[in-house]
Amino acid sequence: MKVGVFSCKPYDRKFLSARNSNFGFDLEFLDTSLNNETVELARPFDAVSVFVNDVIDVTVLKALKSFDIHHVALRCAGFNNIDLQQALKLGISVSRVPSYSAESVAEHTVGIILALNRKLLKASNRVLDNNYELDGLLGFNLRSKTVGVVGTGSIGRRLVEILTGFGCRILCCDPSPSAKIVAMGHQYVSLEKLIKESDVISLHCPLNAGSQHMIDHASIQNMKDNVMLINTSRGGLINTQAIVAGLKSEKIGYLGLDIYEMESELSNKDLICETVPDNTYQRLGTFPNVLITAHQGFFTVESLQQSADTTLKNLQYYFAGRVCNETFLL
Repeated sequence: MKVGVFSCKPYDRKFLSARNSNFGFDLEFLDTSLNNETVELARPFDAVSVFVNDVIDVTVLKALKSFDIHHVALRCAGFNNIDLQQALKLGISVSRVPSYSAESVAEHTVGIILALNRKLLKASNRVLDNNYELDGLLGFNLRSKTVGVVGTGSIGRRLVEILTGFGCRILCCDPSPSAKIVAMGHQYVSLEKLIKESDVISLHCPLNAGSQHMIDHASIQNMKDNVMLINTSRGGLINTQAIVAGLKSEKIGYLGLDIYEMESELSNKDLICETVPDNTYQRLGTFPNVLITAHQGFFTVESLQQSADTTLKNLQYYFAGRVCNETFLL
């Protein structure tokens, strides 16, 4: 069976090709994203595989159906980039990789927290300039600090486990509390209480109508002064203009992002010789207490191996006329 792998990077090719020796699919790797302008490229395939910034809207789905393509295999956990209602109507099944990067993203989150707190980038740059002054590098102990974790799915739970080892007081917010987290002695509270009491706030929830801009001007005003805000989940959870205002007023003392609200224009691109057209993004980069990484939380050997395995297994299920309840959305 022939599968078109869109938004394919060299590392995707490497791990999918290695794992495909156990499956035997005819994989064709395309570096272009799949959207309504490129969907014609999908015509030769029996199924397609896509990533976070591909846009699988009704136009694309109708085109796929006209090509007799009835399966979309997401190589990621998030699925807000695909119109599931239209896919269901058109008889197109959708699979994903629901938990391949929990360890990776949780550990990356902790790395951002530590780098911001101890100002590691600034410290390293100083030493490279033979400047060994400590002024401006003062941090704080994480032990006994209150950390608010919004969303305790697989990533949020793993973050709670790690931060428990630091001796943090942890507040959690999730409509479906984890019995494991409660058994560890941690407390579930309202989002309002979490925002008011936390020294560090870390977001780990899906993006939907209810969570869009959950961090806005009003919520920032209710935060502690000098709060640390971390988002390694979905860019749209944060109102970026509100964040800029919070940084300017020094209400937000530290900001760590692995994603950005409008990141589809930037993600996985080398723009070193170009001018980034997003003024708000450029404004964020002017603050010394902001650390931004390029949506790399998932980017470990183990995660890419698991993503490749699960994606290929999902395709195997589809072509065999079967589904896996854990990985198939439709």
